[in-house]
Amino acid sequence: MKDPLKDIIGSLGSELKEKKVVLCITGSIAAVESPEIARVLMRYGAEVHTAMSISAQKIIQPVAFEWATGNPVIVDLTGKIEHVQLAGEWIGRADLVLIAPSTANTIGKIANGIDDTVVTTIATTAIGSGIPLLIVPAMHVSMYKHPALIENIKKLESFGVEFIVPHIQEGKAKIQEVQEIVERVISRLSEKDMLNLKVLIMAGPTIEQIDPIRVITNKSSGKMGIALTKEAFRRGADVKLIYGPGQENPPSYIDCIRVESTEEMFNVVISELESDDFHFVVSVAAIADYTPVKRFDHKIVSKDTKELSLKLKSTPKIIEKVKQISPDIFLVAFKAEYNIKKDELINRAHEKLKLVNADLIIANDVGKSGVGFGEDKNEAFIIDKDKKIIHILPSLKSEVARKIFSNALEKFQKKE
Repeated sequence: MKDPLKDIIGSLGSELKEKKVVLCITGSIAAVESPEIARVLMRYGAEVHTAMSISAQKIIQPVAFEWATGNPVIVDLTGKIEHVQLAGEWIGRADLVLIAPSTANTIGKIANGIDDTVVTTIATTAIGSGIPLLIVPAMHVSMYKHPALIENIKKLESFGVEFIVPHIQEGKAKIQEVQEIVERVISRLSEKDMLNLKVLIMAGPTIEQIDPIRVITNKSSGKMGIALTKEAFRRGADVKLIYGPGQENPPSYIDCIRVESTEEMFNVVISELESDDFHFVVSVAAIADYTPVKRFDHKIVSKDTKELSLKLKSTPKIIEKVKQISPDIFLVAFKAEYNIKKDELINRAHEKLKLVNADLIIANDVGKSGVGFGEDKNEAFIIDKDKKIIHILPSLKSEVARKIFSNALEKFQKKE
């Protein structure tokens, strides 16, 4: 019978399937966020075990984590040597230890080998056995700025410990967003088959101004582009994102240049291509095809304007410039259509591939229900120069991104 506390495992993806994560909680008020961290880790497939310091138990009860994970909570070390079972050199040990949140006190103890809590003992054992350790600080900003803490962080980083930087707000170094913490865990445990490769990704919609408050745009949410960005980062690539005004926020750890109009995206992309050597360009952006010939510099008064005619002109085709500037780059293009037959979708996409000299093109029909613009899932066809086709059935966009990069990397390596 399936455990009702674990029925969420894998509901958001399989990135952490068969991975065991130890989530350690210390005495920061941000500990109230930790059950959600555990639940989201599970939704990506992880088996989560938790350990709590005495101070953490004063803020939130262990029963919350027993519910969150479906596993017993470690609050004391016993004769079962829980720290060795979970973080030692032992079969069945954890794949990663995550301390979220971590106080300055805990960081100082770990940096100086002081093991007087469950959490610090597990952390020391993990460092000694080579298990990845991620620490998520949360405290008042004055404590975060303390020279001793800064020195302790540097010391731990020299041991291979990674830190997830807090965001500074209202005089506090607040714990990072749950999704970002989980994303860093996924990245740390992912195969790094794109190390030393540079990837430029264009994503999101663009908007064209009619007047200062009215625009022409499309329904792209940017979700597919963000999924591709995360996937490249997980694989170890050096990623730069050129991002229009999408609904999905880019991760803070990604080098991102925000743009609005097609002209802005055009200028930034050209500048990046001319100033850096990228291995991949992924053009998933839903770039506006037309822009007004005349843009009003004042708000059009609707009560005075019963009819409004707009004359539009074509926007520059950014993707056509990529291979002209960088002939050896591996170009992944996208082609979105609306309610057309499969054969026509593939034919149109392949024609575009030839036109822009792309190496791969991803075709999808955004007219289908439940996939495409604004949805969490996508259905797509990966098409290469020889018109070989891989059909990706409706899947979470993270899974689609994984399959796209696996295929692109395989062809890139053959091309090399």
